[in-house]
Amino acid sequence: MKAYPKSLEILRANRRFIPGGVVSINRAVAPEIVFVRGEGARIWDAEGNEYIDYHAAFAPHFLGHNDPDVTEAVERALRDGSSLFGTGTTVAEGRLAELICSNIPFLDTVQFLNTGSEATYQAIRIARAATGRDHIICVQGGYNGWHNDVSCNVMTPLDRLGPRVSPGEYPYIGMSAGVPEEHQKLVHIVNFNDLDSVEWVCRKYPVAGFISEPVLQNVGIVHPLPGYLEGLRALADKYGFVLVMDEVKTGFRHAIGGYCSIAGLRPDLVVYGKAVANGYPMAVLGGRKDLMDLLTDPDPARRVLLAGTYNAHPVPTAAAIATVEKLLRGAGEVYRHTAALGERMERCLKEVVSSLELEAVVAREGSAFCLYFMDHLPVDWHEIALHHNSALDESMRRALIERGVYMFPLSTKQCSISYAHQTSDIDFTIDQVRAVLSMVAEGAAVEARS
Repeated sequence: MKAYPKSLEILRANRRFIPGGVVSINRAVAPEIVFVRGEGARIWDAEGNEYIDYHAAFAPHFLGHNDPDVTEAVERALRDGSSLFGTGTTVAEGRLAELICSNIPFLDTVQFLNTGSEATYQAIRIARAATGRDHIICVQGGYNGWHNDVSCNVMTPLDRLGPRVSPGEYPYIGMSAGVPEEHQKLVHIVNFNDLDSVEWVCRKYPVAGFISEPVLQNVGIVHPLPGYLEGLRALADKYGFVLVMDEVKTGFRHAIGGYCSIAGLRPDLVVYGKAVANGYPMAVLGGRKDLMDLLTDPDPARRVLLAGTYNAHPVPTAAAIATVEKLLRGAGEVYRHTAALGERMERCLKEVVSSLELEAVVAREGSAFCLYFMDHLPVDWHEIALHHNSALDESMRRALIERGVYMFPLSTKQCSISYAHQTSDIDFTIDQVRAVLSMVAEGAAVEARS
């Protein structure tokens, strides 16, 4: 096992002043490596070790680290004297809003925030204001932010979650202390791809909104079954709830309009983040005009408060404009390149596990992929929790880190290919995966013989 003494020294120093030593607790994983530089498809740690990066800081670096066009736009904004004025509007935020709305047909207007959590919080608040109802439906296995309504039921152990139920709901399994019990009663958890349970909840409670990723990408890559997204749209129309699609991870990575544009789904509200500014803090909330207009409703009793000193800060706004313009350039060159690399990764991973006779499947959407150690592609969290070999998954990831391939060392976490990756990166990665899994297969064979 490699040692990381410089990383550990930095962590020890940080822990004196920061709880846990990190400013986002989900970054605290083993091995405890401190990264100091990123360029293109690569990152370097404090020891000087180089890695091909498939983590991409939880996926925002779709163009790659320190993309030259984005960096130039940021530097230009700083040189031009762009500052945070905190009064009135700016040309840049208007330009970004027009750029996004003119290329995503189901967005009438948008607002900008700093994080995906802020944006999902506002989306739920709008849903409640618009409907006059309080209850929300969330999806088991999805992650929609840190706030009270949604900080629950992501990678819930089955001994806490219980067996599959349909139609019906699961208990609110909080990820945080400090959420009032009365508030938890307003949140109803159903499995992904389970329309019957969504309708069951709607018949039982006055539902203001349903929020979910269109593809579950916090537990790998779990696709919607045929008819699922269309069924959600129909149920929203039938029961009058606001359909909120959380495209913080899928938006701009899979297409300009996210997975909804691929699936032909028209949500009422949609949230974007991460890839929209290629690693700079930016989130987008947009959708139907009548819903978005609640942010400026003249009636104080209906108006939804949206405020934020750093909303559309000139630096991330410049980064977002440059990112979106690059994604639009060359008739989709970025998407063609990343999809081709994704296809190569998927094909080669399948060849590796097949040749080694391992029980594993590959899930992929465009540039995002995940290897599940089970015999079929999952359709919800229950299937992952029941069948996926999490211990093997995490062992593989840690072994790959030793070999210069960085996949976030936690079971089922999505891997992300960027525009900066090249075919040689994919081929090197496959060679390392083959070497690591060959040792697993050999170990299994020895155990069987004994």
